[in-house]
Amino acid sequence: MIESRVDFASLSLFPATRAQVEGSWRRTWPQWGGTLSLTEYLTREAEMESMDHAKDGRLITWVLAPRDDPTTLDFMCSCEAFKRSGLVAYPSSSTSEPNSVHEVTCYAIASVFTPPSKRGRGYASHMMRLLYWVIASRANLPKFPQAWGAPPEQVTEASEGLFSCLYSDVGEYFYRSAGPGGKEGGWETRGAVSTIWDVDTEERNDDDDIGWTWLTQEQLNGLWDRDAGRINKELANMLTSDTSYEVQRPAAFVTYLPTNGVCGFHIPRSTYASDVSMVGGFWGIQSLNDPDTYASWSVDFRPPPPTLIITRLCASEETFPGLIAKITQAARRSGIGKVEVWKLGEGLKDIAERTGGRTVIRNEHLPQIVWYGPGATGNIEWVYNEKFGWC
Repeated sequence: MIESRVDFASLSLFPATRAQVEGSWRRTWPQWGGTLSLTEYLTREAEMESMDHAKDGRLITWVLAPRDDPTTLDFMCSCEAFKRSGLVAYPSSSTSEPNSVHEVTCYAIASVFTPPSKRGRGYASHMMRLLYWVIASRANLPKFPQAWGAPPEQVTEASEGLFSCLYSDVGEYFYRSAGPGGKEGGWETRGAVSTIWDVDTEERNDDDDIGWTWLTQEQLNGLWDRDAGRINKELANMLTSDTSYEVQRPAAFVTYLPTNGVCGFHIPRSTYASDVSMVGGFWGIQSLNDPDTYASWSVDFRPPPPTLIITRLCASEETFPGLIAKITQAARRSGIGKVEVWKLGEGLKDIAERTGGRTVIRNEHLPQIVWYGPGATGNIEWVYNEKFGWC
């Protein structure tokens, strides 16, 4: 009822000015700043802007503001959109190019925030509806609702996205109800699953590193290009596999790529102004006997105590037990009592249980996706739905 009283035609979506960007940070600090002071929080956000995942136009902060005063610091709400590279793989039945894998533009949506004084009026929902019209190809969108006035102006650095993802901490419905034409048709939850190991942090002397190499952040940066190539090949194999599906084969498989700082930014962001670090400065591990077995991680501090969160994991059923043993060893050496991985591959769940892992359905950080291409989001498979995609 309250939402119907807002004149949405008088509002539109605009790229934030520098003052609005900094204003959005000040607004979010009380809720998301954690133990950081305001100065530390503002400094961290500014430093993150210059990193690979955000620089060169890859990050745009958007504000919902009056059409007649788009640069106001009293904007209604804001969000961030990170432009990313992704892959889409089309099974032969869904495209004229059989079994094809393509690199595409996609987006990660983050930091959706409405200040308390402006909540309850539908502003955030409207902002998310308008977001389609600046980052998606308009050829696949419905007619713009007349009640909303004119569509937002397109921005050169944005548009032409084929899909976008976000991570909801307000349940499933809010973003699912924010479709490009109004209610429904928005972001849908996929694979909100975590596997967790409790780690005995008591020191041991029986750990053997033979056959493994620990990776620093710099060494991990060199891994992601090779990892992207592996993901591409695996997607191509999915197109020709005999895997059965309960309802129907997906119209497309999609994923982010870990390159351009997408996987790497987690480490400096999570450890900023903290006194927690990994022993040896190691943030990953790779098998010397099987270089296709590797993992990277960062540290989650909220809620306490800290958790070693795996950002990217690659292993076979044969190599997984050894890999998870090394990961829990890294946590133990650093005094971290829990290890968590998101959306562990189906073939690894039983093995995880035998190694002490327990799999749970998360009620926070819900991975949600919306498809901007032809067809319905519900028939799109989000593969590699791991923590590296989070922002």
